[in-house]
Amino acid sequence: MSISLSYQEEGLETVIKRFSKKAFSRDCLIKSSLFIFASIATIFIFFIIIFLFALGGGFFQKVSLFDFLSGTKWLPSRNYFGAAPLILGTLLVTIGAMVIAIPLGLGTAIFIAEIAPPKISRFLKGAVEILSGIPSVVYGFFGIIVLNQFIRISFDIPSGNTWFSGSIILAIMTLPTIVSVSEDAISAVPNYYKEASLAVGATKWQTISKVVLPSGLSGITAGIILGIGRALGETMAVLMVCGNCAIIPDPITNIFSCIRTITASIGLEMGETPAGSIHRESLFALAIILFLMTLAVNTIANIILSRINKKFQGIPKRKIFKNLAFAQKLNENNFYLKLKHKLKKNKRLLVYSLALIIITFILSTLVGWLNATLFCLVFVCIIITMNSISAKNKQKVWYCLITIASLIVLFFVGLIIYYVIIKGLPAITLEFVIGFPSNLGREGGILPAILGTLYLVGISVLFAVPIGIMAGIYLSEYSSKNSKISKIVRAGIDNLNGTPSIVFGLFGFAFFVVFCDFGISMLAGGLSLGLMILPTIIKTTEEAVKSIPQSFREGSLALGSTKWQSISKIVLPAAIPGIVTGIVLGMGRAAGETAPILFTAVIFSQRKLPNSPLEPVMALTFHLFILSTDVPNADLQAAGTALVLLILVSILYSFAFIIRNRYKKKKTW
Repeated sequence: MSISLSYQEEGLETVIKRFSKKAFSRDCLIKSSLFIFASIATIFIFFIIIFLFALGGGFFQKVSLFDFLSGTKWLPSRNYFGAAPLILGTLLVTIGAMVIAIPLGLGTAIFIAEIAPPKISRFLKGAVEILSGIPSVVYGFFGIIVLNQFIRISFDIPSGNTWFSGSIILAIMTLPTIVSVSEDAISAVPNYYKEASLAVGATKWQTISKVVLPSGLSGITAGIILGIGRALGETMAVLMVCGNCAIIPDPITNIFSCIRTITASIGLEMGETPAGSIHRESLFALAIILFLMTLAVNTIANIILSRINKKFQGIPKRKIFKNLAFAQKLNENNFYLKLKHKLKKNKRLLVYSLALIIITFILSTLVGWLNATLFCLVFVCIIITMNSISAKNKQKVWYCLITIASLIVLFFVGLIIYYVIIKGLPAITLEFVIGFPSNLGREGGILPAILGTLYLVGISVLFAVPIGIMAGIYLSEYSSKNSKISKIVRAGIDNLNGTPSIVFGLFGFAFFVVFCDFGISMLAGGLSLGLMILPTIIKTTEEAVKSIPQSFREGSLALGSTKWQSISKIVLPAAIPGIVTGIVLGMGRAAGETAPILFTAVIFSQRKLPNSPLEPVMALTFHLFILSTDVPNADLQAAGTALVLLILVSILYSFAFIIRNRYKKKKTW
């Protein structure tokens, strides 16, 4: 009896061991599969680099890098390949955008995080999110019909297609990035920092300016750098409003000069170059320069952002209070303290003086030297007055300026939406929505463009969603933050996320259209868009899975589940709302992009719907671009197309916001 019992126990133990080995092997297989999906983003980054250098690297054997970067004449048809005007144009329009966007964005972020009541804060955040969802081609359309005309009339110049208009449009487009990242950085500052400052008698504005902003400076800097990367990589808006003159402004501060950017040159000339020509190679060489610029900018931003979470860890509250109390008790007659204060004051004075000289120099091109000097003198008087007034009055002044910055952001949102609706509403008829285009798009409808956009979005989602979800699960559940492989994978995803859309278009043309022999087709365009939205889905999936409490996993594992069973049966069902939000946001971005499909998928006019994924399609973004820039007397049709596109993208983003808000309300852990 005892012998048979021992055999039964041995058999049960063997079964358990076999089951454990099988479960362990299955989990290892799943982990390896998820790692492959997560590595795809990194692999595609290497593919992009390989194809760019393979197709553009040969150019530098024919034209030296120095001549390419320093040459001042860009006329490829006559073998002049001086990229200096294009590089300088890209930098100038970006600098102009940052001059406008940084004060507005930072002021709005402070208002949302520290000053506004909760309801107003949520409303303003929603307005900023609306700005982020407007397609770039709609910004370009707004620039053509409103902004350029306003600049031309207001400043009495022959054309409104200027560096100035491009900077304004880019500033509006980069505001969501700067506001959201800066607001997150400001909100991340621990409350006991603020409490300690208020406890020693500081006003709320002194707390914000002396404690909160310096503490969140790294995050604010990262937001600004990401905004710079966004501006450097923008294609359609600057192509539509800047005039596209490959010249260096004379003088260099002439903001009313027509300019051309790197992205605009690629977008304009790529479709006209024969295969294998030096002209095409020069465009890929430009793409290499652009890719390296944005890669450097985004890498710096990601390094800064990766350190934000570590910044406030391990600092005891008592140490903060102790240091602030000690600072209050310092003797004001201390020689070293006075010396340090003087050096800091002189350093600030030098920086302010240089900034004032630069501002005067720039303003002189707008209003003349006399008016610019008077303006700066008034500005200096205001600064001196601000330093002499009481802390409470100074707070009122700063609160007023910050509120004005937030109102300006709201004004931009309302103005763009208002003009698109007012101009486009008369064009919206049943025939316009379900008809086919005729007379070069001046008549008829846009049904093929609507369906073509949906086809492209569908293919991009089918490609990106499985890879993105699996990669997000791996990064959240299996990867170690300190491992080298995990860091490489994350770096690949971050750099893919920061790659300019025009580079995706070039890569899609070189890889999907030519190398894979898909031709100009909806399949090639959809895959290019899918590659572009892949980082969005990966990051939102990772954050959604991370937000599920660890206790959920521990409870499942305690009942005997394997790790994958815990993830698939417990974690993923709870994270579905967040994952769906990321998918819908990716769909919205794919529907609003033009550059990735410019060389891979689209044609302007089509009298029938495509029968195969290997046929080209129409798309709302490209249709709007052509109507706005190349077809005379098509303003009404263009406005109607812009309105339909805005409605389509708004519906997708609205779904994402509704899902996210309901998920937050139901979330009880």
